[in-house]
Amino acid sequence: MSVKYTEEHEWIDLADAATPATVGITVHAQDALGDVVFVDLPEVGKSYTQGEVAGVVESVKAAADVYMPLSGIVTEVNEALRADPSLANSDPLGSGWFFKMTLDDASQFEALMDAPDYEKFSANA
Repeated sequence: MSVKYTEEHEWIDLADAATPATVGITVHAQDALGDVVFVDLPEVGKSYTQGEVAGVVESVKAAADVYMPLSGIVTEVNEALRADPSLANSDPLGSGWFFKMTLDDASQFEALMDAPDYEKFSANA
C-alpha cells in the first residue's frame, strides 16, 4: 500500500492492513496555516468514524480541525509534536505526524486520493 490523501488535507500512510497507519497534515495544509503553535491530538484508544474531528491544529494565522481520514481506533499520538508543534511545519510528512490508527475497514483507504490526484486537487484549493 502507500500514502493517500483526503480533501481535508490529511495524509495517511498504510504500509499494510496488519499494522497501524500513520496520519498527519499535508505540506499544502501547513503552508496555508503558517507557523503551527499548538496541536490538540486525539485520545489514544478512542474509536472515531471517517470524517469525524479528531484534533485541532492552531497557527499564528488560524485554527483548523484535523479529521479522521478513515474509521478506526487511535493507537498512538506523537508526543514530540505536542512538545514541539513546529514539527508540523518543518517535517509534515515525517516527524510531524499526528497519530497512528488501526482501521475498521481497509477498503475505505482505496477511496482516498493518490499523490497525483491530491496535487491536482490542492492546486485548486
